[in-house]
Amino acid sequence: MDESYPRWARDELTTLARRYGEPLIGVNRDPYAAAYLRTVKTQRRPGEVCMVVRRPTGALLVSRKTFYPPGSYRLPTGGVHRGEAILTALLRETEEETNLSVRVRRFLAVARYQPPDALTPVDYATFAFLLDEVSGTLQSNDPHERLEAYREIAPAALPALADELDSLEETPSDALEESYRAWGRFRAPTHRLVWQALSAEPTL
Repeated sequence: MDESYPRWARDELTTLARRYGEPLIGVNRDPYAAAYLRTVKTQRRPGEVCMVVRRPTGALLVSRKTFYPPGSYRLPTGGVHRGEAILTALLRETEEETNLSVRVRRFLAVARYQPPDALTPVDYATFAFLLDEVSGTLQSNDPHERLEAYREIAPAALPALADELDSLEETPSDALEESYRAWGRFRAPTHRLVWQALSAEPTL
């Protein structure tokens, strides 16, 4: 049993790693990220999935919501409900946010979060999977998500996207319940982890 995985999901994550490959593990210790994490309803959603959707062109899908900082896009994520299987959440959230049928190709990364005053990471984590688009028309199936636009980027553009998220202004946001900077610092490291994992893919 891998101690680097959150306790509540270790058995399932070990099984997923055997099936889809060992993920990279990263720990986000940024104090701004810790501030944003405090707004996440972890009792109801103990983790989230990150959908790295690879389109037939080889480009990756990123999206923005109406309440994001102006011009900001990111890899889509969705919450894992308490008691829900991670793989079930991954496919459910992909359908809700993209309407695409996909094939799970690889377990890319696990992003952990450790507040500066904590000795170990918290149990909340982001689980990133590479998904190959199979069919469907790109659209949002859940109006509550407030998805506004999609964009395609080359995988090599992920580090630059992470830099953009890291450099957001410290502007308060009622919708995000924290500043744009806190949100961006929470999101950016996952994009770098995903790029590191993708760089090892023989198809890139």
